[in-house]
Amino acid sequence: MSGTADRDVLPLGLGSNPLNAAPNAEKVAYRMETNTSEGDEKLGATKESAAVSDDSSDQGQAAIDPFLPFAHDPGVPEEEKILRTRSVVIGLICGALVNASNVYLGLKTGWTFTANLFGAILGFAVIRFFSVTFAENFPILGGKFGPKENNIIQTTAVSAGGLSSIFVSAIPALYQLKLLNEDPVNDFGRIVSFTAVCAYFGFFFATPLRKFFIIYLARELRLIFPTATATAMTIRSMHAAIGGAEVAKAKTKALGWAFGAAMVLRVVSQYCLGILWDWHFFTWFYIWGGYNNAAIHVENWGWYLEFTPAFIGSGMLVGLNVAFSFFGGSVLAWGIIGPALIHNGAAYGVSALGLEGDPKWNDYLSFASFNLKDPKNMPSPRYWLLWPGVLVMIVVSFTELFCQYQIMYALGRSIVRASAAGLSAMLRAIGRASPSLERRSTMKKENFVEDPASEEDQVKWWMWLPGLILTIILTCVVLGLQYQMPVGMSLLAILLGFIFSFLAIQCTGVTDITPLTTASKASQLVLGGATKGEGWAVDKAQLLNLIGGAVASCAANQSSDLTADFRVGFLLRTPPKLQWIAQGIGSIVAIFLAPGMFILFAKAYPCIIDLEAEKCSFAAPSVAAWRAVAIAVTDPTFPIPPSSGVFAICFSILGFLAIIFRNFYLTGSRAKYKDYVPNFMAVGLAFVLPQTVYGTAMVIGSVTAYFWAKRHPAHFDKFGYAVAAGLIAGEGIGGVINAIFQVAGIAGDKYGSNVGCPGDAC
Repeated sequence: MSGTADRDVLPLGLGSNPLNAAPNAEKVAYRMETNTSEGDEKLGATKESAAVSDDSSDQGQAAIDPFLPFAHDPGVPEEEKILRTRSVVIGLICGALVNASNVYLGLKTGWTFTANLFGAILGFAVIRFFSVTFAENFPILGGKFGPKENNIIQTTAVSAGGLSSIFVSAIPALYQLKLLNEDPVNDFGRIVSFTAVCAYFGFFFATPLRKFFIIYLARELRLIFPTATATAMTIRSMHAAIGGAEVAKAKTKALGWAFGAAMVLRVVSQYCLGILWDWHFFTWFYIWGGYNNAAIHVENWGWYLEFTPAFIGSGMLVGLNVAFSFFGGSVLAWGIIGPALIHNGAAYGVSALGLEGDPKWNDYLSFASFNLKDPKNMPSPRYWLLWPGVLVMIVVSFTELFCQYQIMYALGRSIVRASAAGLSAMLRAIGRASPSLERRSTMKKENFVEDPASEEDQVKWWMWLPGLILTIILTCVVLGLQYQMPVGMSLLAILLGFIFSFLAIQCTGVTDITPLTTASKASQLVLGGATKGEGWAVDKAQLLNLIGGAVASCAANQSSDLTADFRVGFLLRTPPKLQWIAQGIGSIVAIFLAPGMFILFAKAYPCIIDLEAEKCSFAAPSVAAWRAVAIAVTDPTFPIPPSSGVFAICFSILGFLAIIFRNFYLTGSRAKYKDYVPNFMAVGLAFVLPQTVYGTAMVIGSVTAYFWAKRHPAHFDKFGYAVAAGLIAGEGIGGVINAIFQVAGIAGDKYGSNVGCPGDAC
């Protein structure tokens, strides 16, 4: 869960302690790291994960050294064919499901999810069936199936499931600010061209970073890539000679049932939302009291229960700290501060049903309007709370980055050493060796990681460098012709993409969190500064700000996803050249699928791109955050309510101090208290998101997972995370089906019942 206002990627959550928030498979990855550094080679700490329980010898080796690839399991036949039509097609299908799901979930809450485990488990189930059912020589579908081909499925799924982040953030923000055509269908061509250059800029740029982050720097910077490591261990366990089939069958069965149940619930519930999906307790009390009691005032703030499988599933993944921080942020924003603003006349609500509504619902109000005549002096609570939420997320992101200053310093030194090594090799090739560069490029023996891929299996420089240069040129052309962005601004956005890709990959490798909030907001701030002195109109400055920020964010997202894929391949000894080809194929699908999904949802639910809509089932918090920053750095009137601005600064200082306290004081024997420090990234997101139901659902999921794992750890390891992945993807696909029904005119708003809903309208 890339994750957040933008996608600080789940499954591990928003700046949480990754060891305590992680699924057990990810915990194994961290224990591998911890045991190595402390000299503790006990294997008992790793045995609780099903991902390792069936091939203890290999995983014991990994527990001793997490920077060695898994040894070959003698019970698993060598794979002759790895990159096959069947594996690529199934990977594309898995990725398409995740991509479609992410657009739905991202527009709902700002969170998106990677396709790693979903693609690995579902892909295994399908191809395993083919390999068992069809003869060895049966065209396309037949033949042996091993962990390397499973890795190709997962790699293809991740690349095909990517690129959704900009369609739940920057792109809708452009439409809300009326910077593009009214109908996104008319912009399909230029959206696709923009997505294409972003995708392949990140794709080609990520290619040489495999050597850099997976081989050269992995041990020195302790780059575990926890989710990638967990994915490799899961694939390994499913293909293990002893017990692998049983583990795989259990995981796929759990994933399948959860996926199907969540999808069916999401589709069927639209026809009776007030009973099957949302339980509006306080509306019921209001109705039972003859439409004359105070219960409606609680309903007005969005306090009800929603049976959302996706966020029950995400709660199972992110752990107690993130879930309770998110819920606590909702209580603070929509249970304390919001009502206080209304009580003191600092913010105002509007009738939820308009002037034509039924008089018995006169007390039913909306506090989430963005359609404001004077937002600076007469804001809605949502508008007032937006600014503290956005600012605290920005400050917390940068503070977290600052707290890794030692790793950043080591990263800088490593970049210098790697650059010196490259120059030294070039000089040696032409017979002009440089002793100075040789000394600078020397790596300590204990930091050396051997690349398991042979020279012929590597991606050669001539395969990626011309593509990178061409993509940079095409990016400037597309941005110039389609969005009237000057070449200098385009190159600045590309440079920011390079810089934040390095930071994103490093953070993902260490913490499993891709800091897209940091990358996107920092890019918007830099680009805002660059446009200040140009004298451009506000609308042009906002257009360039959002487009430039999207380039940098997309590059960081794509680079970190694909580099993490290379980590999976490293552990499983998959040839990187074949992974690279699979990544390229998957990106082609994502280029068309992500824009298509966005247009589908925009057609089905026009409120997504209409800032004046009073009611919308898609809160789109990431969109609000991007739009807010674009306005703040370009609008000369600075339309922020003064009291909101003051509170935002104070609240951000509190978030800053909490991060400093957690990272620099809660160390050593006090580190056990880190889990009790609120996660201010999650708290900030709750301020931006006017629905409280998602925090409640995540608490349900996290508490369920906590007690399940505590009382039945082996059972939870076998089923827990497959169930969570199925719930997340199932609701997402159900949401896509609902959008199709909406466009077709057969959705619940036409044929369903509004019983149990406030205002007699769900």
